[in-house]
Amino acid sequence: MKSAALLLLLLTTLWCPSSAQQCSFQDLVRLGSDALLKSLASAVLEKATLSCTSTSSSGSYANCPSGYLAVSCSCGNACVSWDIQSEKTCHFQCANQDWTSACCCMIGNK
Repeated sequence: MKSAALLLLLLTTLWCPSSAQQCSFQDLVRLGSDALLKSLASAVLEKATLSCTSTSSSGSYANCPSGYLAVSCSCGNACVSWDIQSEKTCHFQCANQDWTSACCCMIGNK
């Protein structure tokens, strides 16, 4: 706790403009929460992996493998009307699609 208070004090002196006589309590809270969020995000990103794959099928639908989420879709007839259903299925709404492809990704741990 003492080290956290010391770190906050140090950051406050570096962060507060030299022309300001003092920082407001709200500024200190914002500074502390920003530092905490950056620290947490860094810790999570160090342990995270991103795994992506693509899948395709004939027709208007392409399904992602179990555990993966659809992040983008493409098709063979340049249809611009599409949606992602249930977070894992690419669906093109134009008639007579020859093929549909889905880019599927999953976030995991190292």
